[in-house]
Amino acid sequence: MPKRTIGDIEKIWSNVEGVKKLSDRAIGLGPFGIGMDGLLTWIPVVGTVYSVGAGGWLLMQAVRAKASPATIARMVGYLGVDVATGEVPVAGDVVDFFFPGHLMAAKALQKDIESTHWVEDNERNARASGDHERHVATMKSDPKKRRIVYLHD
Repeated sequence: MPKRTIGDIEKIWSNVEGVKKLSDRAIGLGPFGIGMDGLLTWIPVVGTVYSVGAGGWLLMQAVRAKASPATIARMVGYLGVDVATGEVPVAGDVVDFFFPGHLMAAKALQKDIESTHWVEDNERNARASGDHERHVATMKSDPKKRRIVYLHD
């Protein structure tokens, strides 16, 4: 597998933003939005295929971005509710129309990306060179950062 760069992580963040808008905010109505997920839920099978496909893609991006297990679990929860409600005839379609599961999962992943101090190295090399302590200090100096991820591990 090729080594990841910070640019790759930024691209993942940007791509997730696009799916977030397409799925649940294509049309904004004040604090609410309607997207492909809500519109396609009214078409049997097509809505489910879109919802599962977009959700699977978001989860794949989370794995590529080395998201924390807690973030992935939160994403699975949001996406599970989104897909499950769409499977209930009529009432579930109404709930799915308004429940922004993809948006919530995408925001969780983006927040995880933003709260991570990314290092283009592997942890073993960083510890051997003494850079690991510098990375920890950099992470602790930024109140938004909660963890360090070495992209070449």
